[in-house]
Amino acid sequence: MIRTDRNVPVVHRKALRLAEDSAAAAEVRRWQTDPDVVALRVEQVRTQVDQLCWAGILLGLAFTTANVQGFAAAGASVWSLPWSTAWLLDPTVCLVLLAILRAEQVTARYQVRTGRWVRAAKWFTLAATYVMNTWSSWAAGSPAGVVLHSVPPLVVFVAAEAVTDLRDKLTEAVQVAFAHAMNGAVVHEPRVPDPERPVRRKLFGDYLAVARQAWAPGVVVTPAWVREVSGCSRGLSSRLAATLAAEVGKGDRDER
Repeated sequence: MIRTDRNVPVVHRKALRLAEDSAAAAEVRRWQTDPDVVALRVEQVRTQVDQLCWAGILLGLAFTTANVQGFAAAGASVWSLPWSTAWLLDPTVCLVLLAILRAEQVTARYQVRTGRWVRAAKWFTLAATYVMNTWSSWAAGSPAGVVLHSVPPLVVFVAAEAVTDLRDKLTEAVQVAFAHAMNGAVVHEPRVPDPERPVRRKLFGDYLAVARQAWAPGVVVTPAWVREVSGCSRGLSSRLAATLAAEVGKGDRDER
């Protein structure tokens, strides 16, 4: 808290207030640049991208279902058997396509490449949907109809291809953002708003020195242990543990 003693000069009171503001800003920035927070923000963007793409794909497939039903019914009487079964054609194709896209949502998250048959199945279902949607317009020689019935299937096709690449790149973005935040992780010591007390930033090397001094033979170096002995943040503890473990392992090899 800021001291309100009237004997404290006005300049010192302003300095104390600025020191408190600086400490609060440093704490906010420390969490904003925390590797886990940075990665979480990118994850949130990826979730939003997934939701928007899925919404567009489902709406596009819903539009094509009615068109394909008309194509498959071929003028059959309403509620007749051919008219009713015609509603099953497009959902059959769409369910296969959605299954493939759902699987790619998981594989792209972990950057696992799918095989040729997966892509062939996806392209075949998309091509089948496009042909069934536009065949009547092509046969009738209606350019306007071709354009109208081409847009939704093509949007679904482009979105199905783009969303896979987007997920892959967003996964890479999470990893890069986390690595950058880890490399630039700097934590500030808690500040006491005292203008006579010098304030210095506690750096990675400071925490490493504390952990190195606390380590003893037989102790397993883990992020949790590093946080306990050094008081560092959760995001910084993984990097500290990896560095100290490498030093300890090298020392054991040298002794041998």
